[in-house]
Order: sequence, then structure tokens, then C-alpha cells
Amino acid sequence: MTYILESLITKKAANGTSTYEPISSVWEGNDGDLLEEMFKFYATIPPEPILDATYNAGRFWKGSTRDVVSMDIDPKYKPMIVGDNRKMKGVPSAKFGIVVYDPPHVGPQGRDKSRKRFDVDFGATMECGGDQDWSLSYLYPDFLKQAKRVLKPDGLLLAKITDMVNNHRSKWPHCDFMRMAEDAGFTVCDLIVKIRKGPMVSTKWKTAHHARKRHCFWIICRNGDNCER
Repeated sequence: MTYILESLITKKAANGTSTYEPISSVWEGNDGDLLEEMFKFYATIPPEPILDATYNAGRFWKGSTRDVVSMDIDPKYKPMIVGDNRKMKGVPSAKFGIVVYDPPHVGPQGRDKSRKRFDVDFGATMECGGDQDWSLSYLYPDFLKQAKRVLKPDGLLLAKITDMVNNHRSKWPHCDFMRMAEDAGFTVCDLIVKIRKGPMVSTKWKTAHHARKRHCFWIICRNGDNCER
């Protein structure tokens, strides 16, 4: 399988020659701006309505005028839909042009409140111990089944996935997600590396055994058989 690291969209200039508008495989801006670029570049059907299946405080949509349906399991964020995105009870099928997914990337045993509220800022509330193989990838299959159901044909699933070190072992959930998405019937089209300003650190850590991660991945999946427009 070939994953496209940098794609080019072709347009015809007034003189009949081709021009190109690239989207980079590495992004150093914010998530909201990247989402807009992905909407423009990858969508083959109107992107709206958009389902944000992990809405939280709605950070992606600050200042946006997009038609976004917010979903979160925690009612304190006052989402339009309060519910588990692995079940999506009551959400109609083939409704959305895009589903956005930003699941938790660290479990509660990694919580450290010395600098950040990991339970709030990083979703560190889901079980992520030995019974789960020290990974949160078990969350993906049920969600992927529901995302495919609620997306229109050729709609997009845009997932923000972060790898992690847990129980002294590197875990690779972005690989798990791509494999599971294909198993669910999606076509995995692209992978964009998003850079953040600095690595996550803790005052409790004394010795480094792994590179501190300054990036995450946005994975672009199409609810269809082809990536190309």
C-alpha cells in the first residue's frame, strides 16, 4: 500500500496550462487552520455538516463559521450530542460530510498535575493498563464502525492520533488506527505530521529513555474506494 505524503491538486490556468496547489506533509500551524486546508484539499463532496466526535471544549473551531455538530461523552462541555462515540446512539446514518476525531492519547497512569491537568487537557481518563496492553487503540474499532455509518459516501474521516510511551514501551497507535480503518472499510489516503512547539515534560521525570515527542499525526481516510478526486 502506498501512503501519499504530499499530494498535488491540479487546476487549469486561463492559458490552459496546469497549476498546482500543494498541501505539505508537515504542518507547523494550528489544528483549526490545518482542518480548513484539509477540507479544501481532500473533500470531494460538501464537507458540512461536520461531526466533531470528540468535541471537548471545541478548540478546533474557535472563530470558525462551519456547521459543526458537537459530540462528547461529558455533558459539562454542553455538546449538541451527549454520548459515547463508539455507539453514537440516535445519530442518523449517512448524515455527515466529515467526521473529526481526536481521541485521548495517554491513560490515567500518566497523569501529572504538576504542570497540566492531564485528565482535562489530554483526556487521561480511559483505562490504559495491562488489560489494554498499555494502549488506547482498543477505542478505535467501535468508533470506526460508527464513523463509517454516519458518513456520507465519499465523506472524510480526519483523525488526530498521537503515539506514546507507556509502561516503558513505545506504542504506535497511528499504525493501529490506519490498519483498523482499512479493516472497517475506509481507504487511508494520507498522513500529515503536525508539529507542536515543545515536548511534553514532567517535573517527576529524571532520566530520558525515549525521544520526547513534538508531533502528532492527522490521518485522512475516505469513506470510499479511492483517494484521488
